[in-house]
Amino acid sequence: MQMEEIARAGCTGIGFGLHSEIVAPYILHYGTEAQKRKYLPRLASGEMVGAIAMTEPAAGSDLQGVKTTALLSPDGSHYVLNGSKTFITNGWHADLVIVVAKTDPAAGAKGTSLLLVERGMAGFEKGQRLKKAGMKAQDTSELFFNDVQVPADNLLGGAALQNKGFICLMEQLPWERLQIAITAVAAAQAAIDWTVDYVKQRKVFGQSVAAFQNTRYTLAELQTQVQVARVFVDKCCELILRDQLDTATASMAKSWTTDLQFKVMDECVQLFGGYGYMWEYPITRAWADARVQRIYGGTNEIMKEVISRGMGLGGAK
Repeated sequence: MQMEEIARAGCTGIGFGLHSEIVAPYILHYGTEAQKRKYLPRLASGEMVGAIAMTEPAAGSDLQGVKTTALLSPDGSHYVLNGSKTFITNGWHADLVIVVAKTDPAAGAKGTSLLLVERGMAGFEKGQRLKKAGMKAQDTSELFFNDVQVPADNLLGGAALQNKGFICLMEQLPWERLQIAITAVAAAQAAIDWTVDYVKQRKVFGQSVAAFQNTRYTLAELQTQVQVARVFVDKCCELILRDQLDTATASMAKSWTTDLQFKVMDECVQLFGGYGYMWEYPITRAWADARVQRIYGGTNEIMKEVISRGMGLGGAK
């Protein structure tokens, strides 16, 4: 409900969902008892802001292509972290960052681990705050790691999960993608509600915009599609609660709802006319905010690849 209301209100602000529903659950599910005791209360209170650093300049949806390395020191006391990340939500404000890095670069994806990196560690620097087309209230930045000495105790899950980070990432992707789908449907419904109110009030040729058949039929079609999407997302929520939501189904939800979200936003902007292109109107900001939904969490093209593989269809090698 909180996730839906934040999306409905268009509050992009800090990455609330990422902090509470991605970063904290990684620590809850995979962290050692000491890591849970140290970080979860501080994340819950807001004393610490969390981020997760996956994407790199040359590695986005393809997480196997991560180049950042974290090599264990000869005495085993710490990892030496080197690399850079980009497009990191909460990156500028983050006090704690879960960093995806190769602890065994020669092993490819099987050499990936997750490290807990804190603000203030020597060699950890934050780059520029990136200027986005939408979600302007949410900080997104570059992160740089230059010989950062990360204590061995900060390997998420401890030694038992060294080189198993890719498995953790894959296990959490269904929930991450379902979150995107939930917010997509809520935002689309908000756009329809705003537009219904607007077209009832706006007069054209002596009558309300709502009086035109094109307006009524367009909104009726959009409302039907959003309602259908909501039923599918509700089903996915039932599956996630039973730990039965697979990657392919979550990818369907993410892909379908975010494509629909932008379609709804675009149609609603059109019904607002010139005012729909003015930044002070919520529909305009929602339209700009919606565009990235088809990109992060895995692009929708990647979602189709995941879905097709779930159907037993092979892809290019």
